[in-house]
Parts: sequence; C-alpha cells; structure tokens
Amino acid sequence: MLLRQMKYFVAIADCGSFTEAADRCFISQSAISQQVASLEAELGVRLIEREGRRCRLTPAGEYFARRSRTILAEAAELRRETVRIGSDSELFLNIGYLSGYDGQELPRAVAAFSETYPEVVVSVFKGTHEELYRAILNGKANFLLSDQRRAFSDECENYILNQSPAYIDVAASHPLAGKRIVAAGELEKYPCIVVSDREEEETEGRYYGEYLGIGKQFLFAASLDEARLLAMSGRGALIVESANPLAEPPLVRLEVRRADGGRIMRTYCAFWQKKRSNYYLEEFASVLRSRFAAAK
Repeated sequence: MLLRQMKYFVAIADCGSFTEAADRCFISQSAISQQVASLEAELGVRLIEREGRRCRLTPAGEYFARRSRTILAEAAELRRETVRIGSDSELFLNIGYLSGYDGQELPRAVAAFSETYPEVVVSVFKGTHEELYRAILNGKANFLLSDQRRAFSDECENYILNQSPAYIDVAASHPLAGKRIVAAGELEKYPCIVVSDREEEETEGRYYGEYLGIGKQFLFAASLDEARLLAMSGRGALIVESANPLAEPPLVRLEVRRADGGRIMRTYCAFWQKKRSNYYLEEFASVLRSRFAAAK
C-alpha cells in the first residue's frame, strides 16, 4: 500500500468521480482506476461501487478514506518538519522556460507541486533557448523547460518531457488556414513569426530556417502576446512552442512537415545540473512530465 494510492483514493472520495479525481491528481482516468483496483486487490475488499459516471464508497471505503486523510496529513507534516530541520536556508525552485512556450503544462505543474510542497518558493522567468542555457550554467535557474537543440550534456540531467510535431498558428484569413498539414516549402513565401530578444534574432532565425527548415523570412516579436497579435492580423505564421495540437482561438494551428511528408519532431525537456540535483527538482520534473502526458 502506497501513500500515492491513498492520495488518489481520497481524491475519488472527495470528488465522487474517477474522472474528476484524475483531473485533480493530474493523471489519466485509466491510471487512477488501475491504482484503485490494485489497492482493492491488495486489501481483498471492495472500497468503491460505481454508479454510472459517479461512484460511492462502501463502508470499508469510508473507513479507508477517513484514515487515509489523517495519514496523508501526518506524512506531509513529517516531510515539512524534516526539511525545515535539515535546511539552513529557504528552498527555492527557479524555473526558466521558453519565451514562446504557450502550453498549460507548466502552470498546472507549478500549481500541483506548490500544493504538495508549500515549503518550496517557486519563481519563473522566460527567455530564448540560448538565454536559458546560460541561466542554468550561471545559476540564475536551477530548472529549465526548453527544447533540445544541442547534444545532451553529461553535466546536466536531461529529462525528456515530450516529443511533438512542429506546429504553426495562423489567422483564419491566412492562405494556409484551410489546411490541416502544410509542407515546410509552402511557408517559404510567407513570413514566419518568432518570439525572440533582439540579441538572439539571428540565432533563432538560423535555427528555425536552417536546422528545422521552417521558414525563409522572419518577423521577430518581443513577447508571445505580440507574436499572437501579429499572427491574428495576418502578418505571418507563428512558429509554436507547444505540444498541444489545438490553438487558442481565433488562431488556427497547423502541423508543419518536410517535403517528403515526414514529421518535424520537437523534443521538449527539463534540464538541471547534476551537481545541484535534489529531491524537489526531481519531483517537479516528474509532476511536469505527468502534465505533458495528460495533455496528449
């Protein structure tokens, strides 16, 4: 019997639904169902009776939920007090993420992590790939959400979160908007919009144009909001940093593929220095990966 199983069971007891409990715990419904089934098999008693989309606890389930709440609270207090005694300074998680990243995985992971570990002070900042790379080296960040553009470093933990097709967002009036998939060559006659600081524009344009083969001419925006406005006004196609295949209206999201129809895959990773690794960094990486998995 695991504390994690108790946490899932209490969520079901509170929500009265496997679906709502899965959302609350940031896992899939099948995963939470499997955990409950495993728990019932271990105990040899039925804890939950399903009633359509809802469920109710058996008397044994009521008792188990009540005792689990107490045990989980005691375990959380044990963890907090142990960390307080063993730490000489306040705990910080400084997260750097891509300026153009528009997924909800990171904010949801921060919310879930902070609920479980309120003793950790979480801060976030954004930057280009190269700015984030420098930040992890100089200690400005101790955790990164970024894309993979260079060989993995032996000095860092290289934790793959997701591999996703390349996407662009365009206005509904854009000539390519009626397509679901576009070939990279079709983008050459349209400007591609990239979020970048002025100092990194050349580097960013070379990466997308020469390495990924997406775009020949570029418009650069200082922020994601500015980039979206340019795309909405029909100025160009916004190169998306996200694993989500759906755009935020009124933009339309299209997949970009190579001329031969092959997919252009983006790899999103968590990075942190091995010499600075600790339980909280590893735990946040696990929470963040679960959010990417839930978004598929």
